[in-house]
Amino acid sequence: MIDKQTNLALIKQLSDANGISGFEDEVLDIIKNWTKDIGTTSRDSLLNLYLESRKTTPGKPVVQLDCHTDEVGFMVKAIRDDGMIEFITIGGWIPTNVPAHRVRVLNRDGRYVPGVVASKPPHFMTESERKAPLEITALVIDIGASSRQEVVETYRIPIAAPVVPDATCTYDETHDILIGKAFDNRLGCASVIATMRELAAEQLAVDIVGAFASQEEVGTRGATVTARKVKPDIAIVFEGCPADDTVVPAYAAQTVVKKGPMLRHIDARMITNPRFQRYALDMAARNGIPVQEAVRAAGATNGAPIHMSNQGVPTIVIGTPVRYAHTHYGMSAYSDFENGVKLAIKIIKSLDRETIASF
Repeated sequence: MIDKQTNLALIKQLSDANGISGFEDEVLDIIKNWTKDIGTTSRDSLLNLYLESRKTTPGKPVVQLDCHTDEVGFMVKAIRDDGMIEFITIGGWIPTNVPAHRVRVLNRDGRYVPGVVASKPPHFMTESERKAPLEITALVIDIGASSRQEVVETYRIPIAAPVVPDATCTYDETHDILIGKAFDNRLGCASVIATMRELAAEQLAVDIVGAFASQEEVGTRGATVTARKVKPDIAIVFEGCPADDTVVPAYAAQTVVKKGPMLRHIDARMITNPRFQRYALDMAARNGIPVQEAVRAAGATNGAPIHMSNQGVPTIVIGTPVRYAHTHYGMSAYSDFENGVKLAIKIIKSLDRETIASF
């Protein structure tokens, strides 16, 4: 039986962890700590982490459970003479979602320094400035310093320091709502761990490798490497997918919070294997697991490099809906997360070499 309280503790710890693309070390440490009893871990120079079950058998088909460990954030670009910090975005941000939020800036001593994203106060804006579209270059991070020297010498913040949103994950038990940062894709990380934990004692016809990929938010870079290393026969990608229930008409909504995980048929970089997709949807229907189907014209996941790797890999995406992804605060339902894990477990238990070959 899936342990809700254990999973909530895991989700909260992963969500609160600091880890923009390329700087996912803290996230990896948490994953390794939570998976000691599940299998063995290893990592590569790109900070991809691999979790292999202790019950592997040479010759069995390999299932790759994918997720990505990085989150969107920022990086220090320059430090002004007045102590204000200029920055660039890491991953996709809408400029209007960035100002007036707290952030954490990593200093040379490994300590995260609190700051606020600031803009020119309206009191000092001209009329044309008020009406102009907001650009990232108009924003700075203020840590409370008054000079460049203070930033560098006292706060010990260098150029290229990673910057993460400052938010704490909470859970509303009454309404089943999680609020926190980095649900894209720490919910996926938790999904891989929860799935492998539940299957650890099972006798399966396949072997499972959990692949926690780095740098998805800057071009699915990590998964390009993990797919080459794992060489899977089949793959399930866990994602935190942007929810659309607050931004499109009800008839068009396909990623609704509290209606189950989303399985996408297509996005900008992958046409989902229709046979594996149908198999997953039928599995959900037979087991009473709520799911949603989506057709996406834009966006992509690690499924893109994985499904094109080796000689081609049947791949599906199981996505937990996340309202306001790529902002400081995402909003998701725990039930959607758990139903995604339940579906993955049912699928993996049913897989064997003949079934995989049919895809």
